Amino acid sequence: MLALAVAAEAAQDMLVRKGDALFVPESSPLRSRIAVDTVKTAGLPHELSVPAVVEADPASSLQVLAPLSGTVVELKVKVGDTVRKGQVLAVLRSSDLMLAVSDAAKARDQRALAQKTLERARQVLAAGGSAEKDVETAQSQLAQAQAEQDRAEGRLRALGLVPGTEPRQAQLVVQAPTSGSVNSLSVGVGSVINDLTAPLMSIVNLDAVYLTALVPEAWLAQIKVGAPLLATVNAFPDQPIKATVQSIASVVEADTRRTRVRTRVPNADGRLRPNMFATAKFAVSQPVQPVVPQSALVMNNDQVLVFIESAPWTFKSRVVLLGSEDGNQVRVRSGLNGGERIVVRGGVLLND
Repeated sequence: MLALAVAAEAAQDMLVRKGDALFVPESSPLRSRIAVDTVKTAGLPHELSVPAVVEADPASSLQVLAPLSGTVVELKVKVGDTVRKGQVLAVLRSSDLMLAVSDAAKARDQRALAQKTLERARQVLAAGGSAEKDVETAQSQLAQAQAEQDRAEGRLRALGLVPGTEPRQAQLVVQAPTSGSVNSLSVGVGSVINDLTAPLMSIVNLDAVYLTALVPEAWLAQIKVGAPLLATVNAFPDQPIKATVQSIASVVEADTRRTRVRTRVPNADGRLRPNMFATAKFAVSQPVQPVVPQSALVMNNDQVLVFIESAPWTFKSRVVLLGSEDGNQVRVRSGLNGGERIVVRGGVLLND
């Protein structure tokens, strides 16, 4: 009984209840364990952090198709190779190409014959041996032959051949439509190409890539096009990327309830690769609110309390509603005003 009485007397010395307030006497050891500070307000942007991924620019990813059917006789690249625009990727032997070369040669012969016919008709007309309509007919035939030659030779040029190429020497050269990296390959030497809609390979240009943030739908109203963001790729945590939001998808994905928010970033050194994971942080503007350290908050059942200094070393508990967290600081939506003094360390001792 004596020990209980001594403990009760010690507790009285540590804290004195005055109505709904608690007073810490000058002799109380709690004074050295309790810290009080003035509540500050802040309107600085709140940081939203979301997962992100690196994606290839769809406009820079191209499928390479064969313009004619044929057989692959040479394959100049493999998956992962870096290629330049115009570089030879593959060489095909094509019967269709040989036919196109023959058609061009035939068109040249027809044009030459039409030219001679016109010259003869003009000579005969000059000698008085034919009508003028014969010359007009020859001129029309020459024009038609010239048009056919232009068509046939234009097709050869489109296929990468010089007009006049011998049919036996004709080979179909497939060139890179853009600079980039070979992303996939679906043929090899000896492959027969019959389906002209099936790609031989794909090339992706990674000089610029998309950084795509996956934003929960609840946060979409806080993010706008043009908003700044700071991204960190997991593979290069010490090389942050500063950018701005360029586009926000118009749909929320059904399985994740997130929306893709994209920005296009330079990638001349090629360090950013499609499907790399990253983290994107957005600075979202906030109203001016009281800000307190985490250490000032005391959990009491389902409520969050702070202890207000109503007089020197006299404290009252107050329920607060919290807002967003910024590191060790917490915004208070209601229950507290800027300029009030609160316990920022040791509040749990008052609650006990």
